[in-house]
Amino acid sequence: MKSAVETLNPTRVKLTVEVPFEELKPSLDAAYKTIASQISVPGFRQGKVPARIIDQRVGRGAVLQEAVNDALPKFYGQAVEENKVRPLGQPELDVTEVPAEDGQELKFTIEVDVRPEITLPDYEGLAIEVDEVAASDEDVEERLTSLRQRFGTLTGVDREAQTGDFVSIDLTATIGEDEIDAVKGISYEIGTGNMLDGLDEALVGMKAEETKTFTAPLAGGDREGEDAEITVTVQSVKERVLPELDDDFAQLASEFDTLEELKADVTAQAERAKKFEQGVQARDKVLEHLLDNTEIPVPDALVEAEVHSHLENENRLEDDEHRAEVQESARKALRAQFLLDAIVEKEEVSVGQPELIEYLVMSASQYGMDPNEFAKAVDEAGQIPAMVAEVARRKALATVLEKAAVKDTAGNEVDLNELNVELADTTGEAIEDHEGHDHA
Repeated sequence: MKSAVETLNPTRVKLTVEVPFEELKPSLDAAYKTIASQISVPGFRQGKVPARIIDQRVGRGAVLQEAVNDALPKFYGQAVEENKVRPLGQPELDVTEVPAEDGQELKFTIEVDVRPEITLPDYEGLAIEVDEVAASDEDVEERLTSLRQRFGTLTGVDREAQTGDFVSIDLTATIGEDEIDAVKGISYEIGTGNMLDGLDEALVGMKAEETKTFTAPLAGGDREGEDAEITVTVQSVKERVLPELDDDFAQLASEFDTLEELKADVTAQAERAKKFEQGVQARDKVLEHLLDNTEIPVPDALVEAEVHSHLENENRLEDDEHRAEVQESARKALRAQFLLDAIVEKEEVSVGQPELIEYLVMSASQYGMDPNEFAKAVDEAGQIPAMVAEVARRKALATVLEKAAVKDTAGNEVDLNELNVELADTTGEAIEDHEGHDHA
């Protein structure tokens, strides 16, 4: 087999392939055998029909089609390997010559999008500036309040409901004469905003056994997004009573004996959280800097495939405004993927089995699945290589971050080494902010 590659643009090539008859003959023989087992010809046993009879009965064209369809993936793979092409997406095939007679060649061309060649900027000692670490009194107070809420009690009150109260409510949604949904006895914290638009505003000021009606778009079901008339009835109102901040609370909520010790620990936690935010900011700025300073062409067809898939899943194919947003997001996602793949190659990043297992376990927990069941599903779907590529990209970004010179706005050097483990766990978040699906 002979093959040659022509670069059409930085992200697309054309492969020209010539296959000698001798190399196609095994597929041709297999095609005759397959067709012989499928047809019945008087005077011949099933599967024993000679090739010349098949040519007469079925036509050589049908045999060639069967043979070429069988052989093309193998020859395409050889051509890709010989020419060191890294294809993306679906190839476009054009068979230019078929062996109408024994001894003739099979010739075909394939156009396919390819991973672009990227010239990476120098990132050794990359200067990155991040915010100073400072846990404010408000940060500490917020954490203490959150801790008090965990140990708070709900007490019934005979007054108008306020933001932060817990109410038991009945809800009915109707559109015209149709009752779309009705539920009773739902517990809801006013102000969380996680049910229906306008519900919080309706509940504030209501008392037990009062009813109110308002209009809101439905949040789910077959008629999601349609405006409905919502009737809400309050059954009860409860307020959360928080425990006093004292030594007794410190002993109840922690391993400390005094409130002073608890506050010191909460302050340390807040400072560590700020330090972590500083590390995440550095990671994000590293990725943004590399994207801003690297020429990364992206195949338009690949972007369009991503956009179509995304909009189709959301049933918003006709939403042109949203399409523009998704196009921009998809293009940036692919640029980030190509960039990190180039760093993987440059840094010779490898992924060990323990790292892959750790990533699979983490992903399984995000989907609420048993790790073994998740790993089996991923394997059956042929997604293990994509998982390996994802872990490699995370390691590549972490490698660049380790090489960066990070200072805060006050000029202090920032040592991120103590956060390496945590940052490695969240590096995927930065990648996912830029990435769509894998195209390895």
